Amino acid sequence: MITNTRRFVPISLALVCAAVAPLAAQVPSSEYAARRESVAARLGDGVLLAFGTTAPNTDLSDFQQLPSFNYLTGYERWDAAFVMVVRGGRITWQMLFEPPTDPRRALYDGFAPDSADLARRLGLGVTSIAALRGTLDARLGRGPLWVVSDVHSRDALFSDTLTRGRRFVADLWAAHPRASVRSADALLDSLRVVKSAAEISLLRRAIDQTTAGHCAALGRLSPGVNEGVVQAAIDLAFRSAGASGPAFRSIIGSGPNSTSYHYRANDRVMQAGEVVVMDIGALFQGYGADVTRTVPVSGRFTPDQAAVYRIVREAQAAAEQVARAGAPVSAGDSAIRAVEARGLAALGLIESEDATIDPPWSTPERCARTPAPLNCRQAFLYMAHGPGHGIGLEVHDVGGYSYSYSGRFQQGEVFTIEPGIYISMMLLDMLPDTEKNRRFIARVRPVVQRFNSTGIRIEDDYLVTAEGLEWLSRSPREPADVEAAMRARGTGGLCGAPPR
Repeated sequence: MITNTRRFVPISLALVCAAVAPLAAQVPSSEYAARRESVAARLGDGVLLAFGTTAPNTDLSDFQQLPSFNYLTGYERWDAAFVMVVRGGRITWQMLFEPPTDPRRALYDGFAPDSADLARRLGLGVTSIAALRGTLDARLGRGPLWVVSDVHSRDALFSDTLTRGRRFVADLWAAHPRASVRSADALLDSLRVVKSAAEISLLRRAIDQTTAGHCAALGRLSPGVNEGVVQAAIDLAFRSAGASGPAFRSIIGSGPNSTSYHYRANDRVMQAGEVVVMDIGALFQGYGADVTRTVPVSGRFTPDQAAVYRIVREAQAAAEQVARAGAPVSAGDSAIRAVEARGLAALGLIESEDATIDPPWSTPERCARTPAPLNCRQAFLYMAHGPGHGIGLEVHDVGGYSYSYSGRFQQGEVFTIEPGIYISMMLLDMLPDTEKNRRFIARVRPVVQRFNSTGIRIEDDYLVTAEGLEWLSRSPREPADVEAAMRARGTGGLCGAPPR
């Protein structure tokens, strides 16, 4: 069951959109040490190697430490590496390798922290990165080399093959061809999925900052306003609330752009009668939130927009009802798909709840199987993305539906539920020319035309608790509440309440 969710509705707009009060929250050094000890206990023997992020190569780049490196060290500068030697499940030696300080470069970027103070804060030895290769050369052969992938997002885990760490390991392995090189990513995923009390506190803060951003966005929404103006209002709200900035580039998609899942140009002028999808997240001390609201640009949903919105919200509620510690993540996905298929059939956008097409991402032979694969169903055409994901040091963190480590929800996991329905004539145009698709298109084209350029997504953040599920991103999401929030703009009741 979902704890507290119904108790929060209706929501006080003044409380939701109040300025976020300062909050002291950070991960203590003792927690980083405990994380490393947990990793060592599971590795048994060997040497663990992790690289941090590289220095920004343009003035447009913001610094953000690599998630797994951050998880292990808490180190907040670039071009570093970490080595930990493990014997019998215990740490026998660990060291942070820092790049040398260029005195003139320091005049541009700022001076590095004192090494002695850094070692004391992090609980690690600190030395020059020039010693890294020699250190590993001397220690290889005493167990596997456990490598932590140096990517910013698990979305790029397999596609980003040219990272500094991968090049370094390839050269090292060439010099030590008998060495056993293994990935530590799965182990770290198994530990990162459950958040500590400190991490949950940081995520609550990031989520509050995100709802403040949504509140600020409502104040700028109206026909004739560019999507970029709304994005700027959100960024200002994030920084004003104490965030370091956005956790990812905000998605502000109006009209036809609302049907693109990750539209990011944010440069279209919004028109009356459209909806706008706002998928945003604040970043606070390395932890990112991810909350999406779909709002009518003119202040009220049209009857057709409201019909689609109700289906999406019902689908989200269905997933909430089955998400609890120990429950299979597949149950939430199935619940969302079932609600959406039923609703789409009722609107005439699909022929029946189980009807199939010949999609461009599969083959007619595969789609002819019984039961048909999910991605062959007509309903899948209107929502071809996953139902949610974990959040934390990555916006698409381990856990949730898309990146579940165990296939079941765990207590202490923080994740999103984000169903959507996206209706565009382009969906029909992309289908292969087959007899089955021609029949489908002929039947649904008038309905798709009627709902064309309507994208609805609702995404919220949740914590799995011992009692069930806690809704963290408490901001208006029921259709009537969204419209009430739009009406409250400029009255002082939406964003002008005193800090809580």
